[in-house]
Amino acid sequence: MSTIDPRILDTLATGSYYAPHDVLGIHADPSGVGWVLRVRRPLAKTVAAQFIDGRTVELDHVRAGIWEGSFFVDPSSYEISATYEDGTEYVEDDPYRHLPTLGELDTHLIHEGRHEKLWTVLGSHQLVDDGVSGTAFAVWAPHAQAVRVVGDFNGWDGGGHSMRSLGSSGIWELFVPKVGVGSTYKFEILTRNGAWIMKADPMARAAEVPPGTASIVTDSDYEWQDSAWIATRAESAPHRQPMSIYELHVGSWREGLSYRELADELIPYVTSLGFTHVEFMPLAEHPFGGSWGYQVSGYYAPTSRFGSPDDVRYLIDRLHEAGIGVIVDWVPGHFPKDAFALAQFDGEAVYEHPDPRRGEHREWGTLIFDYGRSEVRNFLVANALYWFEEFHVDGLRVDAVASMLYLDYSREEGEWEPNIYGGRENLEAIRFLQEVNATVYKQHPGVAMIAEESTSYPGVTAPTSQSGLGFGSKWNMGWMNDSLVYMGRDPMYRSHHESELAFSFVYAFSENFILPISHDEVVHGKGSLLSRMPGDHWQQLASMRAFLAYMWSHPGKQLLFMGQEFGQFSEWSESRSLDWWTLDQPSHRQLHDFVGSLNRIYRDNAPLWQRDHDGSAFSRIGAPTWNPNVLSYSRLDDDGNAVVIVCNFSGVQIENFQLELPRPGVWAEILNTDATDFGGSGSGNFGHVTASDASLATMTLPPLGVLWLSQKATQVD
Repeated sequence: MSTIDPRILDTLATGSYYAPHDVLGIHADPSGVGWVLRVRRPLAKTVAAQFIDGRTVELDHVRAGIWEGSFFVDPSSYEISATYEDGTEYVEDDPYRHLPTLGELDTHLIHEGRHEKLWTVLGSHQLVDDGVSGTAFAVWAPHAQAVRVVGDFNGWDGGGHSMRSLGSSGIWELFVPKVGVGSTYKFEILTRNGAWIMKADPMARAAEVPPGTASIVTDSDYEWQDSAWIATRAESAPHRQPMSIYELHVGSWREGLSYRELADELIPYVTSLGFTHVEFMPLAEHPFGGSWGYQVSGYYAPTSRFGSPDDVRYLIDRLHEAGIGVIVDWVPGHFPKDAFALAQFDGEAVYEHPDPRRGEHREWGTLIFDYGRSEVRNFLVANALYWFEEFHVDGLRVDAVASMLYLDYSREEGEWEPNIYGGRENLEAIRFLQEVNATVYKQHPGVAMIAEESTSYPGVTAPTSQSGLGFGSKWNMGWMNDSLVYMGRDPMYRSHHESELAFSFVYAFSENFILPISHDEVVHGKGSLLSRMPGDHWQQLASMRAFLAYMWSHPGKQLLFMGQEFGQFSEWSESRSLDWWTLDQPSHRQLHDFVGSLNRIYRDNAPLWQRDHDGSAFSRIGAPTWNPNVLSYSRLDDDGNAVVIVCNFSGVQIENFQLELPRPGVWAEILNTDATDFGGSGSGNFGHVTASDASLATMTLPPLGVLWLSQKATQVD
C-alpha cells in the first residue's frame, strides 16, 4: 500500500499535479530503509524497472495507473518496461528521474527581468542528460495549476508528461527523453478556474507553417562566415556611414521563393541598385499573412513560410558577404488575441497588461504588453538580443513606438488612466525602451536601433544617460507626409506651398532621422508612389527622379519600399508579387537604373551622408535669384568637400538661373535627373558650372529636375 495520499495519486494519474517529480521517480523510502520507485503507466499489465547494472525491480499497481516498487540497493540509471494486454512491450527512459535543467540563478534572473539569454533556458532544447538524448521543456506560466507537454511524441496526450513547478518563479520544467529535432509540441495548461487550454511555446525557435500552430523542437548547426563583417561593424558608427535602405516583404517581392532562393535573386538585384541595407518587414512567426507580420505569435521563431531558422541565417550571411546590412522590423508594441498564442496565456493576463485601459488596442484588435512586469520586459529585451546574436542582424526597426509611449494613444476621454504623475506618458514602456536600447548598444556596438515614431516626443535618439529613449535613429514621418503632399500637387500650384518642403529643414537635426517611403505609403488606397505624381507619364517619371534625388540629398538616411525603384503602377499587395513586367518598359528600366546611379553617386560623396545629423554642415542657399519652385542647399563633409543640391519642382526649364555657391571655381554636375540616360530631356550644364570669384554661378535648371554639384575642398579653377 502506497504512503502517498490517494488524492495526489489521482492528480498524478490525470497529469494535473504541480510537483510530479516529488512523487514519481526514485525517492527514499519513508521507513528510512531503501528506496521506492513510482511511475505512471495506465492500462499496463506489468511494469518493471530495468537498472543499468542489470537488476530488475517489479512494480505493483497502486491506483489509477500509478505503479510502485521498493528496493534496497543504491539506485542507478534505469528504464521502465511496460507490457500490455495485447502483448506489446514498451521500454522507455523515465522523465521523472532527471534533474531540473534550469538552475536557481536562471530562475532568479528571470524573476528579476535580467536574463539576457532567456532563449537558452526557456522553450525547448535538445540535450543529453545522464547519457540520455532528449529535449528539455520549460515555460513561464505563473497562474497555472499544472502544465503538461503534449506533442507528436505522446499522441498529444500529456498525461504522462506533466511538468514540475519551479516554485514562485512561475516556471514549469520537464526533460523528455528521446524527443528530438523536428518534434511538434505545445503546452497544455490547467488554469486556476479548472479549464485545460493548449498553447504554443512563447519561446519556440521554430513553428509549424500556418495555419498550423504547433511549436517545433529545433537546433542550429549553421556555421557563420561573416566574422569580418561583424568585427568591422563593431568599429563603425551607422550615423556616420552611408545608409540607403531597401524595404521588402519576403512573401511578395517574388512569390514562391524560399529564404535560400531569395538570397540567390535578391542579392544581385540589391547590389546592382547600390543599396547599403535591406530591411525585412517582420520575419517573426505570425498567424495571419494579411497582417504583414505585424501581429506576432512567435517572437523567437522566424516564420516557417519560407524555410527554417538556419535558412534565415544563410540569407543574412549571404547578404553580409555581399556587403549589404540587414535590418528587421520588430514589434514589441502589441500582439494578437489568437487563442493558441500569448493572449491569456495561462488563463489570465500574463504577457498583456491586466487593465484593458492599458492592455488592449481596440483599434487594432490586439493586446499590449505589460511593460512594468519584469518577466515580460525580460521576454522582450532578450528577444531583441536574440535577433542580433542568433541571426546577426544589423538593426531593428521598432514598430509603432508612439503607441507605446502614450497611454491615451487611439483612446477617447475616459478610456485611459493617467500615470502616477497625472500625465499621459506610459512610464513603464519608456523605461523598457531605454533598457532595450542601452542593452543592445552595450552588447552589440555598431548596430542600429530605429524608432518608427510619429509624434514630437522629445529625445527619441538622445542617449539614455540624458533621459532620452536611446534609439540610434528615428523615422521622419513629418518629412514624409509634407513632401508627399507637395509632390502630389500640380507643378503649376507648387509655388504657393514651398514650406511643405522647406519646413523639414527647421527640425532636421533635432533627432537622427531616416527619411522613409515605406510600405505604409503605398497601401490602403493610397496608390503607388508613381501614381501620386501629377501629370502625364513622362512628368510622373520626371517627378519620381526629382523627388528621389531630393530625398537622397536631404539630411538623414533614406528608406525606399520595394517596387518604387522602378515605378510600379499599382499599389502593393502582400498577396502577389511585384509587377516585374514593368521593367520591360524602357522608361521604367531607366528609372530603375537611375536609382542605381543615385545610390552609387550618393555613396561616393561623403557630404551627402557623413554629417547627416550635424546642422553646421548644412546651409540653405538661394541668392541672388529667388524662385518659389526652386529649393537649393549645400552639404559638407569632414574635409570641407561640398555638394550643392538645386531642385526645380516647376514644370518648365529655367534658363540663366543665378545662384551664389559656397566657393568660387568649377563645380562638377555629378547628377542631373533630366539626363537622357534616365529618360529625361537632356537639359543641363554640359557636366559642370563655374562660380565666379564672387561665387556667383549661372546655370540651367531642367524641368522637374534636380542637380547635384560637387567641389572638392582643394579643387582650384
